[in-house]
Amino acid sequence: MRALLQCVLASVCMWGACVVAQTPAGAAVTSNAASNVASGAAVLQGVQATLPGVGVPVAAHADAPMSTAVQARWDHIAAELRCLVCQNESLASSNAELALDLRRELRSLIEQGQSDADIRSFLVSRYGDFVLYKPEVKPVTWLLWFGPFVLLLGALAVALRLMRRKAAVPAPLTESERARVRQLLES
Repeated sequence: MRALLQCVLASVCMWGACVVAQTPAGAAVTSNAASNVASGAAVLQGVQATLPGVGVPVAAHADAPMSTAVQARWDHIAAELRCLVCQNESLASSNAELALDLRRELRSLIEQGQSDADIRSFLVSRYGDFVLYKPEVKPVTWLLWFGPFVLLLGALAVALRLMRRKAAVPAPLTESERARVRQLLES
């Protein structure tokens, strides 16, 4: 339940940030958009009052320098994970707030001593296969992995069939058609 509330809260806050960010510089925010952002802030305060641990800033140690071993593992894993907001950026290179939170979570999981496979399976169970740049080959992802090759083979088969197709042999002209052609050529 807490995870669901955190997801809803993050969605509301990101939506509010998008509304404000899309407002042209110097333009007044419409009252509807302002009320939506204000309602998002009200939801945040309500959730924080109900669940005291939700939305609290991460402890300062999360930004402390990492040891060399932790940094190497973090770099390796974060490069294999996709930012859920940016979608075409790795978790390591994204500056979205959700990516920052996931990086902190990733660091805490590494520092807790969890293996790389455990961390990946945790993130996949939470966010689905989409979080991985290279999802596992399993029946659910067969179309993703093998679909382009099947399409390529199908296109090659169609191209070969079109190239091998014999040109249609025209039917021979009848005597009346030959006479008509001679007449047109002579005139």
